Amino acid sequence: MNKKVILSSLCLCIGFLVVVLCSSAFLPTHPPVKNSSSHNKKIEIQKPVDSGWRQLFNGKDLDGWKMVGPGSRYVENGLTGSHGGMGLCYWTREKFGNCVIRVVYKMEKENSNSGFFIRIPIEPSEAFMPVYYGYEVQIDNHPETSGEDEYHITGALYSISKPHSKPGRPGPQWNVMEITLDGPRTIVYVNGQLVTDYTEGDPAPSRKFDYEPFRGLRPNYGYIGLQNHSDNDIVFFKEVAVRPLTIK
Repeated sequence: MNKKVILSSLCLCIGFLVVVLCSSAFLPTHPPVKNSSSHNKKIEIQKPVDSGWRQLFNGKDLDGWKMVGPGSRYVENGLTGSHGGMGLCYWTREKFGNCVIRVVYKMEKENSNSGFFIRIPIEPSEAFMPVYYGYEVQIDNHPETSGEDEYHITGALYSISKPHSKPGRPGPQWNVMEITLDGPRTIVYVNGQLVTDYTEGDPAPSRKFDYEPFRGLRPNYGYIGLQNHSDNDIVFFKEVAVRPLTIK
């Protein structure tokens, strides 16, 4: 083979090699293939946080509640209101202690009278046994209208405890009352402000009226209930919830 043929063939080979190398620079690149096991990894779904609150009033009916005494309660538009009185609608299924009870309510008028009962020692068959032997966490922003003093104001244990503050809102604004039952201690916040901090055996004033509760110790666990006072004093409740005390 002569030198010209050899040189020509060599040039063709070099040229082909240059074309291949240059074209490879423009080939698309691909990310490395991940291990197939990564595709089998489960996706964790965030579950809603359990607030711990258990609703006792379902907003539809009075399932679990029972009326004693005069008057009645009804449910409408997610709220429970009342007719007549004075009566009590109590939760029948258990007693409560060492827990926090949240009550959300509003007054029909600028001021209306009602109450939330706690520490009722036995299942009530009429309205006044809870008045005398349990505690009423009062709902009444203007007790002076009835000739009563500050021991009868919203958030106080009716006629028993002197209020630390008076944060009750007039109707039709909503109020949030949180009642802590911690053994023999009762703590009441209304709209985020402390009203009552009372422990069994703390001093209490003498009874001024014959319809006030008798003095004496209450049980750590008791029934709870909503008061209906009269047709002139209507308070609407939209939530009654309970949760255990937080373990410290």
